[in-house]
Amino acid sequence: MQILHIYKDYYPVLGGIENHVKLLAEGQAAAGHDVTVLVTSRSARTQEEMRNGVTVIKCARLVQAASTPMSLVMPWWVARQRPDITHLHFPYPPGELSQWPHLSRRPTVLSYHSDIVRQKRLAALYGPAMRLILRRVDRILVGSPNYLASSVVLRQVQQRCTVVPYGIRQKPFQEVAPIDVESVSRRHGPGPWVLFVGVLRYYKGLEYLVEAMNQVHGRLLIVGDGPEREALRALALRLGDRVVFAGAIPDSELPAYYGAASVFCLPASERSEAFGLVQVEALASSLPIISTELGTGTSYVNEDGVSGVVVPPRDPAALVAALNRVLDDPALRARLANGALARARAFTAERMLSDVEGVYARVLKERARRGERTAEP
Repeated sequence: MQILHIYKDYYPVLGGIENHVKLLAEGQAAAGHDVTVLVTSRSARTQEEMRNGVTVIKCARLVQAASTPMSLVMPWWVARQRPDITHLHFPYPPGELSQWPHLSRRPTVLSYHSDIVRQKRLAALYGPAMRLILRRVDRILVGSPNYLASSVVLRQVQQRCTVVPYGIRQKPFQEVAPIDVESVSRRHGPGPWVLFVGVLRYYKGLEYLVEAMNQVHGRLLIVGDGPEREALRALALRLGDRVVFAGAIPDSELPAYYGAASVFCLPASERSEAFGLVQVEALASSLPIISTELGTGTSYVNEDGVSGVVVPPRDPAALVAALNRVLDDPALRARLANGALARARAFTAERMLSDVEGVYARVLKERARRGERTAEP
C-alpha cells in the first residue's frame, strides 16, 4: 500500500504529533508499505530524504504565522503524489487545503489531534473550509472517546469518527537498566522526584505546578525545553533547588528519568493538551500520574484512582494535595503503579498500527464498493 502522511513538521522537530507521525510512518514502512511524509522545510529550500524506510519530503518554507508554516510549493508536491491512501494530521490548514482538490479521487483519512484553541482568528477564518473538509474525508480518527464527546467541532461529524488511541513503543520504558536510573539520581540529587516531561508551552500549566512545589514533599524535575522556559525559571527562583530544569534530553535517556521518579505530573491547563503521550510513557514505566481534567484525552489515559489522580486544572492547592497524598503513602503509590502498568496495555504502538491499518482497509473497501475512482492519471 502506498501511504502519504501530510503535516507541518517531522523529526528531528520534537512534539507530540511529530513523534506520533514518525512512529506511524516508520511502523507502516516496517510492515512493508511504501510510506511518504510530506511536511515543510525549516528553510527556503525543498529537501527530500530517506529516514528509516520513510521518504520524507520537506517543502520549501515561505513564512510562519500563528504557529503555521506556509509553503507555496506544498500543493504542487501533494498533486505529484499517487498514494493509495492519504493521511492528514489536523490541525494544519495548508496541508488540508492542499489535499482538498483531490478528496473525491483519493481516499483520505484525517487524524483530528486537537481543536484549534489559541489561534481564534485563524479558527474563524478557516472554519467554513475546515467543516467542508471534515465532511468530505473518508474517516476521522480521534485519540479518545473523551475528546470526541467534548469537541464542539467533532460532535457535528461524530458519525464519521473512529476512536483510535495513540500508542508508543513501550519496551524501552519497561526494561530500563538500574545503573542508568542511578546515573540520573547522581546527576540531579536526591528525591523524591515529581517528574514532568514535555515541550514547555503555555498550555502545559507548569506555572501552577511550580507554584505548588512550595508545599509538596518532594522536588520537581522538568525535562524539556520550549518558549516558556525563562518565565518558569524566574518563577522557580524563589524555591531554590526544589525545581530542577534538566533541559531537552535524548529519547534514549528518557526511560531512566521515569525510572528515577516517584510520581509523574501533567498539570495541563488548556484543551490544547488533547491526549498527553508522555502519560503513556509514565504508564509503561509503572509511574503513578497526577493529571488535570480538561474534558480531553488526558483523563482517558490516566484513570482516576486506577493509574493516578485527576484534579481540576489551574489549581495549585489541588496539585499539592494529590502529590503529597501519593508521595506520602507507599501502599497507595504501589497500587497506582500496578494500575498504571496494566493501563499501559491499551496504548501500545502495535495496537495503534493495527487499528489504523484496519481503518485504511475499510476506507479502501468502501470506496471500491461504491465503485469510486481511487487513482489519478
